[in-house]
Amino acid sequence: AGNNHVISLKDVAKHSSSEDIWIAIGGEVYDMTRYQEEHPGGKKVLQKLAGKDATKQFRKYHRDAMLLRFKDELRVGVLGE
Repeated sequence: AGNNHVISLKDVAKHSSSEDIWIAIGGEVYDMTRYQEEHPGGKKVLQKLAGKDATKQFRKYHRDAMLLRFKDELRVGVLGE
């Protein structure tokens, strides 16, 4: 299963360039760097949210089930202190 490293939002914020995109969604942290080319909504969206908690934006456009597809591949940990 996916990683359970505890990652702070401050650490997520360090991954905010287009070459290094971490995004928090629903208390979990995903490395979206490799996925940006495939993202149906375009990579600009991901780049804009890099290093942030994007739960609200994510839920506006996706169902949570979408995350299950990426859990093993893209999840790097859980949000915490």
